[in-house]
Amino acid sequence: VQLQASGGGLVQAGGSLRFSCAASGRTFSSDTMGWFRQAPGKERKFVAGINGRGGRTFYTNGLEGRFTISRDNDKNTVYLQMNSLKPEDTDAYYCAAGVRYGDYIGTEISDYDYWGQGTLVTVSS
Repeated sequence: VQLQASGGGLVQAGGSLRFSCAASGRTFSSDTMGWFRQAPGKERKFVAGINGRGGRTFYTNGLEGRFTISRDNDKNTVYLQMNSLKPEDTDAYYCAAGVRYGDYIGTEISDYDYWGQGTLVTVSS
């Protein structure tokens, strides 16, 4: 099972980026998918999650409205659209799949079973 994240890069403040996370080796259409972020030396933190059918989403405080999580189950891919980026959004971002809890959108690292590699976003001021 692999989660392959892409879409990071350098962007100016106010700009936008879209991450993609393509899953292989398993069909994730019934599983919750999430995005986390992590700064060097810091704990990995929840950003957004989406349930298997895509009807429910959940965001960490303050991000809804700027960030949008979505998924295309036909492509086994989850996305994170990030708009109005700020320098404090600079981090490595990780996608994850939670396969144990059905429709529950967990916010803890332990709620997720598979992880992609980090993709780095640098937002310049």
